[in-house]
Amino acid sequence: MVEIRYFAAARAARGVAREELDGAAVPATLAELLDILGAMHTGATAGGMTLGQIFDRCSFLVDGRTVTRDAAASVDLGRVARVDVLPPFAGG
Repeated sequence: MVEIRYFAAARAARGVAREELDGAAVPATLAELLDILGAMHTGATAGGMTLGQIFDRCSFLVDGRTVTRDAAASVDLGRVARVDVLPPFAGG
């Protein structure tokens, strides 16, 4: 099972603060997970951004380790327990 926690604009776009995916629903890599979630949740925030567009600006904590969107394809989710989605916060 993987817990996904959304913060700031990602939370607004997704509509929830957290969700869990069971083992069968967890894709192989972080990049695949982001692509799937972005395709599933296409509603826009008040600022007009979709979840997928927000992911492009985010950094991620994968079990506490920082990962950028560019490196997401190399992150294996096989034994990951938590992914935090961190959009840029005020000023950065």
